[in-house]
Amino acid sequence: MTISLEVSEGVGTIRLDRPPMNALDIATQDRLRELAVEATDRADVRAVVIYGGEKVFAAGADIKEMQTMDHAAMVARSRALQDAFTAVARIPKPVVAAITGYALGGGCELALCADYRIAADNAKLGQPEILLGLIPGAGGTQRLSRLVGPSKAKDLIFTGRMVKADEALTLGLVDRVVPAAEVYEQAHAWAARLAQGPAIALRAAKECVDAGLEADIDTGLTIERNWFAGLFATEDRERGMRSFVEEGPGKAKFV
Repeated sequence: MTISLEVSEGVGTIRLDRPPMNALDIATQDRLRELAVEATDRADVRAVVIYGGEKVFAAGADIKEMQTMDHAAMVARSRALQDAFTAVARIPKPVVAAITGYALGGGCELALCADYRIAADNAKLGQPEILLGLIPGAGGTQRLSRLVGPSKAKDLIFTGRMVKADEALTLGLVDRVVPAAEVYEQAHAWAARLAQGPAIALRAAKECVDAGLEADIDTGLTIERNWFAGLFATEDRERGMRSFVEEGPGKAKFV
């Protein structure tokens, strides 16, 4: 199995396991979409970690497989490729990428689908598709530019250069850099903390940010207003406010 979903403490780990470089072939892409849907639907999964193991996150698509494809074949395949990554981006729960080693091409695009990225101090990220006479095709031109801004995204996409963890942090491509041995532990801890939070409010917050970024400010405020008012119908809101009044902030136990 090249990719799996394991659950503990409310955290679902989507684990890439296709040695030596976790190349994202078609079968892995399709399985990624299936597991993203499973993580979305499972009540025991409250947050998600995407992890490629201790040595490498994912070094990109399977180039040997792609080399055999002509224009017609890629026209037929490109939507399914994007749909696999979009399924990860649309998991309505907190998602963190635990990045070790290389996150290149499709691997970088997969990391971009997470809400938060924790990278090893020896990690290297990039979108090298231009060196193959291509452009990113799994969301890189869109998600990278929204994350770091268009000029920085264009530099990475136009040159195909790799950036080390410290530069990735400066660019805003990753959010935290830690020793390589601590990447998964810290990512799991981030996810486990949020897994104890109010699930519907977290879903609302994620949808408001993500949908709001794609809309004008008035539409974004409408999305926020509707979710904000709607959360007053939840038991978590009642628990949270009651705990705050009786015990002070940060002590509520959510269901």
